[in-house]
Amino acid sequence: MNTITKHLPTAARIFLGLVFTVFGLNFFLHFIPQPPAPPQADAFVGALAASGYLMALLKTTEVLAGLLLLRNRFVPLALAVLAPIVVNIVGFHLALAPAGLPVALAVLAAQLYLAWAHREAFAPMLRARTRPARQLVVAPAPSRVAA
Repeated sequence: MNTITKHLPTAARIFLGLVFTVFGLNFFLHFIPQPPAPPQADAFVGALAASGYLMALLKTTEVLAGLLLLRNRFVPLALAVLAPIVVNIVGFHLALAPAGLPVALAVLAAQLYLAWAHREAFAPMLRARTRPARQLVVAPAPSRVAA
């Protein structure tokens, strides 16, 4: 196994973790100035913010999942949580703010690569038919009858 192949999953995980941690925290702390967005993109983000909870929930989720990736903990879970967010980021930039598309596509590529690298963890979710796990049957406690 060559050096690049050996370290690529770690590099992709750290890249993705940093993107979601930094941009998620930026929502709360405003340390990266945001360029003006196109009017439709601004209206969309404004509608999400006007809900009163969705942007905070989204950005909190991004920060937590990003931190999991950076800590190399529960990576498949973090990837599963981030998957619909990544799809929406790419869709947003395709439809409303094409200037950010290169970063969105890099995030998508890292997400897909890491999902492939952790495919064993996702294999059970991709089965067409499954059965629920067996329930643990607890035997009733023996009755105590006074002798």
